[in-house]
Amino acid sequence: MRILHTMIRVGNLEKSIAFYTEVLGMQLLRQKDYPDGQYTLAFLGYQPESEGAVLELTYNWGVESYDLGKGYGHIALGVADIRAMCALIQQRGGEITYGPALHGGTTWIAFTKDPDGYQVELIERA
Repeated sequence: MRILHTMIRVGNLEKSIAFYTEVLGMQLLRQKDYPDGQYTLAFLGYQPESEGAVLELTYNWGVESYDLGKGYGHIALGVADIRAMCALIQQRGGEITYGPALHGGTTWIAFTKDPDGYQVELIERA
């Protein structure tokens, strides 16, 4: 078994796709409207779905925002150079909400957030 995808609901699909592709560098892998259910699904990732887990954005037509609740934590992404990635995110119009900072004495982390407020953790990996 392997993880296929993680789904989050978004209030503005175009803004969310732009954040994940233009700010975080993912690729839009596929997108499809479901008129009978009045929703659209978009799948994004750094590699094809056949090779790794991806992010599924669900846009329910007419719903502009969601209460993220207390159960959601964050999406984590491994990066080679956290300082360079934070600078790139800011150059691309994203916001660094925390860090970069040393966590636990050994790991460099930072956080950004998407247009809906979902937290995305960046973890430096050699």
